[in-house]
Amino acid sequence: MATKTVATNRRARHEFLIEETFDAGIALTGTEVKSLRQGRCSLVDGYAVIRNGEVFLQGVHIAPYQQGSINNADPLRRRRLLLHRHEINRLTVKVKERGYTLVPLKIYFKRGYAKVELGLARGKKDYDKRRKLREEDERRRTEEALKRYARGQNV
Repeated sequence: MATKTVATNRRARHEFLIEETFDAGIALTGTEVKSLRQGRCSLVDGYAVIRNGEVFLQGVHIAPYQQGSINNADPLRRRRLLLHRHEINRLTVKVKERGYTLVPLKIYFKRGYAKVELGLARGKKDYDKRRKLREEDERRRTEEALKRYARGQNV
């Protein structure tokens, strides 16, 4: 089961605490699929909303296909996500709770179909972000010191 990642939202894991992930299909036009296959997509300002029992992806930029005609879709148009009814109901309840949002984490192809990985996320506070950066820096320094020690160099 090969998957090809088209775009990832690395900023989302820094800005949000991802509590749960969901895989959803995306309703796209033909030229949008061709543009995705070329890797021309940005998830930076993307988010998902639930309206009338349906989930929509907004703010995701899929560049117009270069060999396309006038039929190219708007790059920032709202795109419908394909989820099971029980998943939509569960997400609706969670999003109504205070502080939760749906953030696209990555777009990829699985068995020829374009999919998006959605994260049920809660916004991080600034002090949480600083603490995580500090812990990663300490871990990196410790690993480097252990490597030098193992090679017999001065620590």
